[in-house]
Amino acid sequence: MKIYTRTGDSGETALFDGTRVSKAHRRVAAYGEVDELNAWLGLVAALTPDDAAKGRLVHIQRDLFALGSRLADPAHRIAARVTKVGIGADDVARLEGWIDDLDAALPPLRRFILAGGSPAGAALHVARTVCRRAERAMADLGEGAFEQELLQYVNRLSDLLFTMARAANRDAGVPEIEW
Repeated sequence: MKIYTRTGDSGETALFDGTRVSKAHRRVAAYGEVDELNAWLGLVAALTPDDAAKGRLVHIQRDLFALGSRLADPAHRIAARVTKVGIGADDVARLEGWIDDLDAALPPLRRFILAGGSPAGAALHVARTVCRRAERAMADLGEGAFEQELLQYVNRLSDLLFTMARAANRDAGVPEIEW
């Protein structure tokens, strides 16, 4: 299989159902934001020495592939037959559990903190902002464009990435800078 197909040379791409749309289409932009987030999480995994964090990140990256697939499927055809693209309430609950576990070991927040810190912590803060951008792009698609759990997942993921950034900085011995 060749990596290039030449089918996008005119500025169009195909959605899962075969519909051709502009590469600037809002739906393509939304799953493009998710793809960028996935790449940032790969960088974070390369930067972190924490095996538990790496495991979470790989799990999230797999979820993001599923989420992007769902965004590329406006007719909702893929979800019914491909189980690995399922994102639901259990996945959102898993993120919440990870947040709660990490947050329990962190000092309480009293003020806003500046993004930065250790290489892994700083990259997690960037990933968090990319996650919020993906969330805005998804919300821009409007109600009914995809399953509500997808937006819930991305919303919760940004909270997790913030908490993971705080934990990475704590583990690296880098203090938080308050605003």
